[in-house]
This record gives sequence, structure tokens and C-alpha cells, in this order.
Amino acid sequence: MATLTVTAKGQITLRKDLLAHLGVKAGDKIDIDKRPDGRIEVVAARRTGRISDVFDLLKRENGPTLSLEDMNRIASEGWANEG
Repeated sequence: MATLTVTAKGQITLRKDLLAHLGVKAGDKIDIDKRPDGRIEVVAARRTGRISDVFDLLKRENGPTLSLEDMNRIASEGWANEG
């Protein structure tokens, strides 16, 4: 169990090992849930979004546009070459 010190401003600092355990780094957010027994639960905040947000990851500036058939063919060729 980690013991943290509360500052005069009522703040605490999580140590690097605790942040690593949560899987967060500078700039990331964490969620705090107040439990009925007086405890709190600290978890890494996971980004939520729409499925359409993923498509921006697939865009290539000035790149070729592939049809669904092209993508299926390329995927099939990739699977066929695994071995």
C-alpha cells in the first residue's frame, strides 16, 4: 500500500510507479469514483468516441483511394502469405 501526503492546498501527487500501474503518462486523465464505504477508486480514463473517428486514422494525405474489393483482396493476400 502506498502512503501519500496531502499538501496545504489539499492535493496529492501520485508516484511514478502508481501512474505506471494505471498505464497513464503526463497529459492523460484519470477517473476518481467515490465509494460508499469512504474509499475512492482511481482508474485511467479511457477515451470514448465514435467508430467514425477511426476512419481518420486510415486517411493518407494525397494517397490512393482503395475500394472495399481492393481492401479485401489485399487482406486475403496477407492471410494467404502467413505461414
